[in-house]
Amino acid sequence: MAADWQMIRLDKDSPVAIVTLTNPPLNVLHPQMAMELDACFTALAADPEVVVAILTGQGERAFCAGFDIKAFHALMEPGGAERLAHLLHASLGKITHLGKPTIAAVNGLALGGGMELSMACDLRIVAANAQMGQPEIKLGLFPGAGGTQRLPRLVGAGVAKELMYLGDSINAEEARRIGLANKVVPAGEALAAAQEMGQRIASMAGVALRYIQEAVNRGLDTTLDAGLQIEADLFAKVFQTADVREGVDAFMHKRQANFQHR
Repeated sequence: MAADWQMIRLDKDSPVAIVTLTNPPLNVLHPQMAMELDACFTALAADPEVVVAILTGQGERAFCAGFDIKAFHALMEPGGAERLAHLLHASLGKITHLGKPTIAAVNGLALGGGMELSMACDLRIVAANAQMGQPEIKLGLFPGAGGTQRLPRLVGAGVAKELMYLGDSINAEEARRIGLANKVVPAGEALAAAQEMGQRIASMAGVALRYIQEAVNRGLDTTLDAGLQIEADLFAKVFQTADVREGVDAFMHKRQANFQHR
């Protein structure tokens, strides 16, 4: 399958998978890339060797500098923009609901669709030279790959609206200050830092990681009481896993746990 991909590359350093956007020079988002990401993350969801997935961009200039404007002509046709929005929502949804932790290693520019790609991931490690933003308003547009929904959930409605109304980019430190970036690292080190974090996360219990992701994602879309019920249901399920038995036994015998992700 991977041999047919033209705009992404998949590398596996079990238990961590690295998905790299490869659309030079700035790794812009394209409908073909969206379809390839959909196929790739569908495969990763079913891969028992992969516990954590990292998304990054090729080179140091850009994670993803936005949507390919040359593809805009098709959006002017009746139904074209709606079809694209559904394609992007489905593709990015495969990342958000992978069932395994995801990390965006943001190197360089992450603008428009690129920032939306990063927000589809659970965590964002951002290089110090990165620029992030939703500049669509400057084209008379607004974010259509989930930005109007994911950005407010990360930084709050007021800050999100300011970024989308003005279209200004922010640097890595500002991204961390508002809660968009989990960690800022020196330029050129985002992928290495993401791999280090990915390996640490992958040493934890895989089923519990999946349930954390599910509880948070589902809980954000409902009331507190409903979210607490989701948590209780998943908490009951996690206690039936082999990993819990291993974790408790390791703690009692003062040894390192060896989780099998089941």
